[in-house]
Amino acid sequence: MANITTNPESAGGSLTARALREGFYAGIVSLGLFVLFVGLETTQNIRNELVLRQRWGLLLTFVLVAAVGRFLTVAYVRPWVAARKAAAVARVRDESAPDSFFKRNFNAIAIVALILYPILAMLIFGVQGSLKWVDNFGIQILIYVMLAWGLNIVVGLAGLLDLGYVAFYAVGAYSYALLSQHFGFSFWVLLPLAGILAAFWGMILGFPVLRLKGDYLAIVTLAFGEIIRLVLINWTEVTRGTFGISSIPKASVFGIWSFDVGAANNFAKVFGLPMSSAYYKVFLFYLILALALLTAYVTIRLRRMPVGRAWEALREDEIACRSLGINTVTTKLTAFSIGAMFGGFAGSFFAVRQGFVSPESFVFLESAIILSIVVLGGMGSLVGIAVAAAVMVGGTELLREMQFLKQIFGPDFTPELYRMLIFGLAMVIVMVWKPRGFVGSREPTAFLKERKAVSGSFTKEGHG
Repeated sequence: MANITTNPESAGGSLTARALREGFYAGIVSLGLFVLFVGLETTQNIRNELVLRQRWGLLLTFVLVAAVGRFLTVAYVRPWVAARKAAAVARVRDESAPDSFFKRNFNAIAIVALILYPILAMLIFGVQGSLKWVDNFGIQILIYVMLAWGLNIVVGLAGLLDLGYVAFYAVGAYSYALLSQHFGFSFWVLLPLAGILAAFWGMILGFPVLRLKGDYLAIVTLAFGEIIRLVLINWTEVTRGTFGISSIPKASVFGIWSFDVGAANNFAKVFGLPMSSAYYKVFLFYLILALALLTAYVTIRLRRMPVGRAWEALREDEIACRSLGINTVTTKLTAFSIGAMFGGFAGSFFAVRQGFVSPESFVFLESAIILSIVVLGGMGSLVGIAVAAAVMVGGTELLREMQFLKQIFGPDFTPELYRMLIFGLAMVIVMVWKPRGFVGSREPTAFLKERKAVSGSFTKEGHG
């Protein structure tokens, strides 16, 4: 037999040819998909007649993005991913290899960066100019991080698919709004009370679904979320229906300093600062940061306790879990109640931040976004979920700021209309590239003899 030798240059040439071919095919497919949705648009002229407007430039942009993206994926991304997989296998086999300084101290570096973020924003953009950056790109992201970490207890650790998690978010928000207005309780009293009420409703949801799993569990939880939303709409004597509840009292710094303009102990007046709403936003940023860190700390501690190991056993195999003598009833109820409690905390903070709550803020889309963050980040991974929340929520906020795109595609182009399309494409790309999420390694809390980490790229869901 003749010796077969592989020429790297010929291999690289075949890879480039394949990438060009697949890029061309991707362009053709995207042309057929987007020609009617993007290339043509129906609009009305000055005579109120329906006319067809052509947008070939925007269509060409979509086609080029699809073609170039496919070419780069085949030519560069796939070889890079294969190299990373080989490096991951080498790291798993060589357990003696030391971690880098950044990897060893990642959590401390991230916490310090978050603490300094509002200060740096005020130094760069000014006190009033930092308002948008602290609120939209800080508080908004941290709210979804906290919600996703709460849902991660139910979905990621216990393996219970919950599509109605926004109901506990709504319970916390309306509990704070109603009790603060009718009884005058402060935020620091209502924060734990909202969490307790949400945990109670989590147990109420947990009892009917004890014998359900899979698709049936998802349908019941989805119905529970819709029931809560419809109750908020129709119980007008208490919730004021679609009008919502406004003029919700602000939070104070443990009752010492207030952020109300007319208060004698106003924060700006006490320290001799110019009046600005940015101080209240900075205070809310540190408040939600503390709540999110509390959620992460409790989740980590619970995961190492027997109840956390019971959640993981329930997630892997419920029958085997029962055979080990674990009470699956209490295991499910604790997962639902604790996850709902953190949703109630986030809901009460949402009411404080907005000063207004209405049923439109708690639709099914919110549950879908929170669940998407958990899945994209990697179920069970706190770091991956935080990264996914920053990418998804921060990315949608960035699209609102990209008004310069109107100069490229015309004044009628609105980036907000395409953010869900880009969001869906990003989800498809991530699920194809990293099917177990951004951080998909499985590291059990209990192990025998020696500790072994298995990369998520080499495991399937429910195996490994």
